[in-house]
Amino acid sequence: MEESMKDYEKELEASFRTINEGDVISGTVIDVNEEEVILDLKYYAQGVIKAEDMSDDPGFSVLSDVKIGDEIEATVVRVDDGQGNILLSKKEANDVLAWDVLQGYLDEKKDIEVKISEIVNAGAVAYVEGIRGFIPASQLALSYVEDLSPYQGKKLTVRVTTVDKEKKKLILSAKEILKEQAKEEHDHKVAMIVPGTVLEGVVESLQPYGAFVDLKDGLSGLVHISQICQKRIKKPSEVLKVGDKVKVKVLNTNEGKISLSIKAVEEDQTAQEIEELDTKQFSAGESVGTNLGDLFKKLGF
Repeated sequence: MEESMKDYEKELEASFRTINEGDVISGTVIDVNEEEVILDLKYYAQGVIKAEDMSDDPGFSVLSDVKIGDEIEATVVRVDDGQGNILLSKKEANDVLAWDVLQGYLDEKKDIEVKISEIVNAGAVAYVEGIRGFIPASQLALSYVEDLSPYQGKKLTVRVTTVDKEKKKLILSAKEILKEQAKEEHDHKVAMIVPGTVLEGVVESLQPYGAFVDLKDGLSGLVHISQICQKRIKKPSEVLKVGDKVKVKVLNTNEGKISLSIKAVEEDQTAQEIEELDTKQFSAGESVGTNLGDLFKKLGF
């Protein structure tokens, strides 16, 4: 009895509802076939969207992309299609609603998965909310993409960077997300390096303030000019050149940057040699003075 009363209330509410051409209404998908999508509008008539009125996306498939139970917003094209149904168009609703959704994606910096549907001059095309979006070649990857062909049909995670409803302009980018991921991965690698560790690397560039050393695995660190050697130098090129293999000690890893020292490695080696020689000569019964004198001669002091 309670269910019957609820059904009656729904029918009563539907009988008072007015639907006009041009209205944007929402319905639940109750049937899908190759030709059309049928919606329950909580009204005495059902809604019908022809397959060709669902999306402008050439990769869109009614059977694959629409499921029973989906909520769809569409524009009323005719209140009676001749068979007692309300004829709707999702494509028309997109022109009204999708741009607001896209603006929300832009404001939220929302990550969206898209599929590249077309390769065009200097970029690629993907559809978001049924709207055609352009991804410039410079925004497909971390660096400019010369050969776009491998991207045809590829799925990418992108963000909306430009929304212009008046000009129907939608620009997307994968680069911003990739940069964030690369930085996160880099910072994680840096955080795993323990200060005090001695590493081997190759000098990759010289600057007035120091030398950058390639540590492999996408990492590099800076040896400040004061940490290059034990004597004072005016410029790194006095003792180093690009391509030199060097041993460096990690001083710190603050803010994702690696600070290195060549001088600290040399000082550690000197201290170790003193200790080893001192221990060896003590065991032979020689004096401390002789030990240090011989050692300094050996080290060129």
